[in-house]
Amino acid sequence: MDFTFDSTTEELRTRLSAFMADHIQPAEDRFRADLDALSDPWAWSQTPTLARLREEARSQGLWNLFLPGADGAGLTNLQYAPLAEITGRAMALAPPAVNCSAPDTGNMEVLSLFGTPEQRERWLQPLLAGEIRSSFAMTEPAVASSDATNIATRIERDGEHYVLNGRKWWITGAMNPDAAVFIVMGRTDPTAARHRQHSQILVPRDTPGVSVTRGMEVFGYDDRDHGGHAEIEFRDVRVPADHLIGEEGDGFAIAQARLGPGRIHHCMRAIGVAELAIELACTRAADRVAFGRSLGEQGMVRDWIAEARVRIEQLRLLVLKTAWLMDRVGNRGAHSEIQAIKIATPRTVEWVLDKAIQIHGAAGLSQDLPLAAAFANIRTLRFADGPDEVHKNALAKAEIGRQLEARHTPSPTEEQVSA
Repeated sequence: MDFTFDSTTEELRTRLSAFMADHIQPAEDRFRADLDALSDPWAWSQTPTLARLREEARSQGLWNLFLPGADGAGLTNLQYAPLAEITGRAMALAPPAVNCSAPDTGNMEVLSLFGTPEQRERWLQPLLAGEIRSSFAMTEPAVASSDATNIATRIERDGEHYVLNGRKWWITGAMNPDAAVFIVMGRTDPTAARHRQHSQILVPRDTPGVSVTRGMEVFGYDDRDHGGHAEIEFRDVRVPADHLIGEEGDGFAIAQARLGPGRIHHCMRAIGVAELAIELACTRAADRVAFGRSLGEQGMVRDWIAEARVRIEQLRLLVLKTAWLMDRVGNRGAHSEIQAIKIATPRTVEWVLDKAIQIHGAAGLSQDLPLAAAFANIRTLRFADGPDEVHKNALAKAEIGRQLEARHTPSPTEEQVSA
């Protein structure tokens, strides 16, 4: 098991770090000013600052780094992981600047893996070019979506069309008018086997019957720099049958293929958030004096900083192991590790952010620093792509099964004795 970065990764890390220092970080305040000046507050992708950064990123070959194969940069999960961490240090601006922001990344993966040639031409190519945005509509307000078999939105065949009826919420990016298409998951056959009842279908935003009804807030933050989180109603929405992704009943399999890479992307970016938090905390600890000594000389503050470093190093190794396994045995083979990082990451990064906020005092709660907004964002990861409890339950079930199997499998020594 070797996590050493190869020459391609090291070269991209150097270029991406320089891009962050030379272009992203100096542009963060301008990007905020651009957002304030928008006539549509959700249209973050239309800001002049982001347009300039995207042009620069493409010219430097820092574009679609997340996507393996011919459609993207062709990187492995292990190669992309440290790059995602770097972009996590400027979560609102860096990922979209290099066209590696969710939910577009997951949607591009779905279209790349399962889309027809026509679907890829109409939707994947504009997404790869950064010309449009997209959303993934799965979660619903009326059912416990942590059990995705509850999803109730209906997708019913009617001749050469499908008709959709239902309501979704927390649909990331959908408040942005540039989100031109939604991938919607719904029930096509209630009588089928439990995991064959659902399908995914492409729904253009401007289809009659699609209503983006409101934006959702996270701890009072509207996340407009991510395109917001929308509630959407689908009322007698008719789309051509060729908009279905894959076959009827493929919805769960497609969702799993989408969510595996997405979870590792989230986790690596979150580590970048934690690294920024430690950096800010150490600067504050060195500069701030209380009770006659700098905060960095206080035992409790030193304990927090040491503990933060240990926890982040442990987490990074777990995430890199998961990336390494995904490259070798696929998402299914690395399923337990993907669950583990999904459990560990938000909890660890929340803790680091909490201590960084505490070290900054009231300033840590304010809009003057990125810590409070980052805390709200990381807290959502305990729900996004499945809540902690679901992943813990599945991971524990797999572990119990593995241990029981090991108990009933004779060791080499026992086999020799019985022989």
